[in-house]
Amino acid sequence: MVKYVSIFNDVIGPIMTGPSSSHTAGPTRIGKLASQFVKNKLTKAEIYFEAKGSFAMTYIGQRSDKGLAGGLLGWEPEDSRIADSLSIAANSGLDITFNITDFDAAHPNTAKIIMTDSNGEKTFITGVSLGGGMVELTEFNGYEISICGDYYELLVNLNSGEISSSQITDILLDYEIEPQKVDILKKNDETLVNIKLSTKLSDEILNKIRNINFVEHVKLIKPVLQILSRKDCTVPFDSSDDILSFTRSENKDLFQAALFYECARGSISEIEIMDKMKYILKIMKESIKDGLSSSSEMPYILQHQAHLIKKAEHEGRLVNLGVLNKIIYSAMACMETSSSMGVVVAAPTAGSCGIIPGTLISICEEMALNDEECIKALLVSGLIGVLIASHATFAAEVCGCQAECGSASCMAAAGIVYLMGGTVKQSFAAASLALQNVLGLVCDPVASLAEIPCMTRNIMAASNAVSCANMALAGVDEVIPLDEVIESMYSVGKMLPRELRCTCLGGLANTKTGLKFSNKLL
Repeated sequence: MVKYVSIFNDVIGPIMTGPSSSHTAGPTRIGKLASQFVKNKLTKAEIYFEAKGSFAMTYIGQRSDKGLAGGLLGWEPEDSRIADSLSIAANSGLDITFNITDFDAAHPNTAKIIMTDSNGEKTFITGVSLGGGMVELTEFNGYEISICGDYYELLVNLNSGEISSSQITDILLDYEIEPQKVDILKKNDETLVNIKLSTKLSDEILNKIRNINFVEHVKLIKPVLQILSRKDCTVPFDSSDDILSFTRSENKDLFQAALFYECARGSISEIEIMDKMKYILKIMKESIKDGLSSSSEMPYILQHQAHLIKKAEHEGRLVNLGVLNKIIYSAMACMETSSSMGVVVAAPTAGSCGIIPGTLISICEEMALNDEECIKALLVSGLIGVLIASHATFAAEVCGCQAECGSASCMAAAGIVYLMGGTVKQSFAAASLALQNVLGLVCDPVASLAEIPCMTRNIMAASNAVSCANMALAGVDEVIPLDEVIESMYSVGKMLPRELRCTCLGGLANTKTGLKFSNKLL
């Protein structure tokens, strides 16, 4: 089944506790999905990470352990209790262990989970964190599955391999519920029927299915994404050329193109889209405010420093860069909130969460623009991110920091041009220039934390976005079209050695000082 990117699912979001969308929010969602497979109360979870993968190197520093525990407890990624999830799980009678071992993993962010319920029955799940908080469950008790949290998933175990799924689908159709996709999975003499649905099933329907002959077990897995998928889903754009053609033929701007895209993708109204982004903007503003207040603890290497930039600017001790100094301390503040496990918006990731709010909110405030204009710019940035998510990745574990801070810089540049009244073509030019400037940027977090060099790379990427927006507004030619730059970023990322893709084995993480922090903290 083709996966169509959503601005809210894949690009601007999730709303989450820091510090990492791949390593905190993603594991939370894996745990939340996995816990729903258990028949009775979950009492034990054995979690295994592949020795050469990114999880094995970062799961403590980037709080994957806490995210998984929170998810297994049934919490959402933005739940502030995730910071204490391990102790809460232990106190509630849930025993969780983490293990590093060798197994074949197609993705560096792979977790294998063995769950035991109160009756001693074991459930086996394999989950993958794909970047930006997106996940996929790929295995359930030996069955190969694909559950990404964008459907209600009806799972029916049959104790005979000869039974048809038609009796199940007939019941659904009787209630005017159309299956979006039906997978029949076989193992020995057993069958698992996995039916994807765009609506929740009532207990009445579930009980009717349970009463079918040869049905052994029925489970409904609830989605974890806010925009659901459907079998007739289509999207109007797949490239910057598509978007440019639409805006020209329909006399629309990039904000209107983004609205049109998300309406088609999510089957939701323009009012719903604006309301969702209004709430996201509120969280972004709060994350800046919380970071500047210095009230939350940063327990590892860095301490709150964003307020120092603001104070120095106020005292006239900095080079006068106009709005750029405000962008610097606003982006820093977001990252400091994330590092303290405060609530932020992955935009498109938590490791790059300061770039888009730091630039767009600061510029809107400087220009006295209202929230609606900032919301429009966020949607413009989101539409650029759709192209990246569709044709590349936001996962540093796959493509390095160019996929995180680089992508956010690219997206922010387009949003800035929109705020300044630039053309659609200029927004694409700014995005292309910004991404060109960071090709090959590695991911080398010191002591596995999303602090050094993540904090200063957010500042670099925000400054890059402003510079490239100004270049495009002035008429500078990007030469290489945005779509080609996105393809190049993905190609370059796959050439990077694993040591430079969020494994803490190269770059700054492998310096004498970096290793000292790693040994001290972990």
